[in-house]
Formats: sequence, C-alpha cells, structure tokens
Amino acid sequence: MRLLEQGVRKQVFPGAVWAIGDAAGMLDCGAYGLADPRDPGSAMQPDTIFDLASLTKIVAVWSVIGSLWEDQRLPLDEPLAAFWPEVSGRPLGLVTARHLLTHTAGVPLRARLKASYGTDPRAVREGVLREALHRPPGEAVEYTDRAALILGYLAEYLAGSTLDRLAAERIWRPLGMDDTRFGPLPGIERARCAPTELDPDTDTHLKGVVHDFSARLLGGVCGIAGVFSTLNDLARFQQHLLHPVPGAGFGDAWVTESLQIQTGDLAPRRGLFWHPTSDDVYVHYGFTGTALWISLEQARWAVLLTNKLFFSRAREPIAAVRNAFCTLAFA
Repeated sequence: MRLLEQGVRKQVFPGAVWAIGDAAGMLDCGAYGLADPRDPGSAMQPDTIFDLASLTKIVAVWSVIGSLWEDQRLPLDEPLAAFWPEVSGRPLGLVTARHLLTHTAGVPLRARLKASYGTDPRAVREGVLREALHRPPGEAVEYTDRAALILGYLAEYLAGSTLDRLAAERIWRPLGMDDTRFGPLPGIERARCAPTELDPDTDTHLKGVVHDFSARLLGGVCGIAGVFSTLNDLARFQQHLLHPVPGAGFGDAWVTESLQIQTGDLAPRRGLFWHPTSDDVYVHYGFTGTALWISLEQARWAVLLTNKLFFSRAREPIAAVRNAFCTLAFA
C-alpha cells in the first residue's frame, strides 16, 4: 500500500501491518517495512507482536466490562457506591460506569501514579479510588487513563479475579487469540515483538515490555495499557464485533450499546470507550502507533498496527496516516 510505503520512507514508523474485513473474516491484509530498522532481517509479518498501548482499554477492559454487563453483574447507570463498598463515602462513589466509559466522570486527567501514590501497587489502587474529582460527573468529556484503570479495578472486584485472567478466560481464549496477553513477554515471544521507545535506563528500545510507565509500575497488568497482540488475533477480535462467537464474553447487545453517541451535545462525542470518526465509523487508538476501526452500518472493520514510537512521540505524522487509512478502508 502506497500510504504505508510513504510512512516508512518518511520515518513515521519503521513498518506496519494492516487488515480490512467484515463479519466473515479478512477481505485484505498486508505488511510493509521492518519491525526494527536496525535489523534488515526483521520484516513485518502478520504474527509480529505489538505493544497495543491504549488498545488494552478495548481488548481487555471494555470487553470484560461488556461481559459483566451482559451477565447483569454491572449496572452502567447506578453510582459505583451502590454496589462497590470500597468507594462508598468517597468522591468516586458518585460516578457511574457509564461516566467512566464516556470519559465524563470528572476524575483527575493525569495518571502520574508514582508521583502521587508511590510504587506499591496496593497504595496506588487505594490512592486512585480515594482521589477527589476535579469536576462534577457528566459535565465534560475529558479523556483520561484513570477511567480504564478504575474500570479494571471494578471488574476485578465484581468477578473476583485479576484483569489478565478475566480477559484471557472470558475473551481471548474463546476467540482463539492465542498470541494475546499482558506482558512482560517471555523470551520466545519477545523475539517476535516490534520494539518501541528507547529506554534511557538501559539505552535499548523496549521490546516485549510495556512502554507505558504506569503499566510497568503496576507489574504490566492494568486497565491503562499492557496488552501485546498480533494482526491475526485482532482480526479475530474485530470479526467478533460483527459476528459474535457464542460464549466469547460479550455479544451484539454490548457492541450496539457501545457504538452509539453517549455524550449528548458534549464535545468531543463519545460512545463507550470508542469514539466516532464519522457518522458510522468508530475508532480507538494506541500511543505506540496502533488503531482499531469498526462500522456496524458498513459491516466492516479495520486494523492498523505500527511501532511509530520507535522514532518519535509526535502525534501529527501518525494521525495523518491513520486518517488516510480510515478513508481508504471505509470509502
């Protein structure tokens, strides 16, 4: 694809893999460039493993929350304090799960977990759940990683298990997503992983270790980031959104509920963790250079995976590629 060739040539990313499909599976796919520009033998492949970054919010948190909602174990519109004793009497107790899923909860915008709560995961959890709101729930749409972190904690409380186990048991295994897991990755899988940003502590590019610092602080498993996956696995996931596999966590009801505007006249518009790029196409992005799109109206999905973070944190170059890719995929 000429678009991705240009992205490699302009060093927007070292390489990319992509797929477009419908309810029956892939319609087209491809790979271009290198996983590691320092290694001429590291051609991108459909089984190259990527740090999904914020796509963790979709393939783990949103999915597990949806399965709990469809099991009638999670009311979206009741204050959290009504069924989560840990936040009773705290500011977070006034928030609903729908507020968190639409980024309208009014929780603090920046994570900065270490600076605020230290390095003990238990202290981080306690600090996040007791933190004051910075505005009333429902007042504004403000993207924050804390929403997914809190929902991950909530899922663990409701289901009595850890987020990584919940995602694997409820979503990934039933869908045959065998290459999808929270990191750090073991040696064999790490060798297949596309490296991301240069780690100043080791003077090497992170590979098989989650880029997001908050996720690393929490041992690699949290709602913010931490999941690694492949093009083929994400194609299975996207296909499930259009043609649900029986017994795989969530189904049509959760997808339909999520892929519609939930925020009224507030801007930017939001569904449940997904946001619209147009009237019928919804998307979620990952900071490392990953993206998922889905359209119920067109019955089509798309996946674009890059490791753009190897070169830069700049948002504009990858945004231009993503926008152009979306236009081509859903024309």
